[in-house]
Amino acid sequence: MTELENLYNSYFKDVYLFIYGLSGNKHIAEDITSETFIKAINSIGNFKGTCDIRVWLYQIAKNSYYSYLRKNKKLVSMDSLPEQKDDLDIEKKISESDESMRIHEILHSLNEPYKEVFTLRVFGELSFKQIASLFGKSENWACVTYHRARNKIKLRLEGYK
Repeated sequence: MTELENLYNSYFKDVYLFIYGLSGNKHIAEDITSETFIKAINSIGNFKGTCDIRVWLYQIAKNSYYSYLRKNKKLVSMDSLPEQKDDLDIEKKISESDESMRIHEILHSLNEPYKEVFTLRVFGELSFKQIASLFGKSENWACVTYHRARNKIKLRLEGYK
């Protein structure tokens, strides 16, 4: 297996979940994920190794997603928020398939940077330090933003009991 195949196989799911968390749309997530790896492969020589390669891929994915939005000049909107069954821990709900779509829909309705920070932390499993680096902010900012996003999601879920 080549290094590029290894890169793709190792990080495809992470990048896909990150973009799906931002877009809420499987087709957009697939397209942007593919575009991300094409761009990464074409510019792998520019990767300096000063950050984790996953952080570098997320930055490419984020920029590709925002370029997609600018080109299409539309934001995918939510028609309605779903009902909530119970009040389990938010991170545990992410892994449960029935609740996962509800979480994604609510997550998609959040404003930036809450949506991005939560997605990077939960789906991307990045540290607060890595998230802060992506945004050019402090580690404390990343932590506070994540917890605010988490609380917003919990409140919206509690509203649908």
